[in-house]
Amino acid sequence: MTSAITRRRALKSAAAGIGLAAGSGALTGFPTIWAQNIKNITLRQFGTGVSGQNPIAAKVKQDLGFTLNMTVLDTDAAAQRARTQPNSYDIADIEYFIVKKVFPAGVLQPMDTRKLKNFDKIVPLFITGKLTPDSVIAQGTAPHTVGFVEGKDSLKFAKKPTEWFTMVPTIYNADTLGIRPDLVGRPITQWKDLVDPAFKGKASILNIPSIGIMDAAMVCESLGVIKYADKGNMTKAEIDKTIGKLIEFKKAGQFRAFWKSFDESVNLMTSGEVIIQSMWSPAVAAVRSKGIACTYQPLKEGYRSWGGGLGLAKHLKGLELDAAYEYINWYLSGWVGAYLNRQGYYSAVLDTAKQFMKPEEWAFWMEGKPAAIDITAPDGTLMEKKGAVRDGGSFYERMGHVACWNSVMDEDKYMVQKWNEFIAA
Repeated sequence: MTSAITRRRALKSAAAGIGLAAGSGALTGFPTIWAQNIKNITLRQFGTGVSGQNPIAAKVKQDLGFTLNMTVLDTDAAAQRARTQPNSYDIADIEYFIVKKVFPAGVLQPMDTRKLKNFDKIVPLFITGKLTPDSVIAQGTAPHTVGFVEGKDSLKFAKKPTEWFTMVPTIYNADTLGIRPDLVGRPITQWKDLVDPAFKGKASILNIPSIGIMDAAMVCESLGVIKYADKGNMTKAEIDKTIGKLIEFKKAGQFRAFWKSFDESVNLMTSGEVIIQSMWSPAVAAVRSKGIACTYQPLKEGYRSWGGGLGLAKHLKGLELDAAYEYINWYLSGWVGAYLNRQGYYSAVLDTAKQFMKPEEWAFWMEGKPAAIDITAPDGTLMEKKGAVRDGGSFYERMGHVACWNSVMDEDKYMVQKWNEFIAA
């Protein structure tokens, strides 16, 4: 038996006993090495505010005993840090489209799927690209296309599943437009409604180039002005035409603002400055929690989707690497999944998350059924009143109608340059 396996068993023993020990303030009952070292382990994680939430770090400390330090960055800053400051973190909490930029740089180590207890329960979107066997794989950087590498020391993405993960999926969603139904004055059914002159000066699109360009592509295709071969990998000519249309709309006064953060989008909608915009599901819920009507509108052309996960820094080894694997296994074991589901996101392992949710919560969030009870956020804030139905319906209705994934294009640098021209126009 190797020392690595022995050490891993020691870690499992530690994790099993730590809940009781932590509550008493005395960490006891560990193998000697863990009695000395478990409290001294600190894992440094960075990512966006979507999943970089303090209650998760607190629960790690309670359940596993070691410390998780979280740093919250915006999407672009996260991509830059992952590539350029690899010694500043242990765990990268990043989106899949960023993996396309980051993993080939050699800053992350492939993850051994044989060490992941719930690997076989991960939603197949992240393994094969298909939600069901009959699903059509959406355009863009679908997570499974950057989810595996060819071997333990490989930087080359594999065309089919292997034993080596680039990162483990943790969180994802199907994004669409948020609207103020009390103020738009008519049904909203398509992406092109974002640029309807009726909403001049009352519309907004998010200012994160790699994501905003995908919303713009959904709008342009909805208008019938461009038919992309792949919205997630545009040619220069397609980028030029897409940005040209955005500048045209901007000069006509269509957009009130361009937001970068969750809070900005909530404030724009709450104030009524904006009545239709790119939006994230929990932001819509946050507006509703203030007693203001806000709908996450299902649209004819489908959703723009995104997914995130946890990657291991190249330098991780020894006890810290074992702790990181234990943390990842804990992440997929249910508590975090339920915590994220209750905010309108989706967890990568549904079976375990379900065990940590009330049947009524599961029915509302995952099955699209009318709420049998008041639906609350993890902090107890009222999100939906009894009788409400989730916008877009069930998990399979929402994730089954994904038209494209957030992407990094071959012409990414050119796209970002043109996007910045749009913002500055």
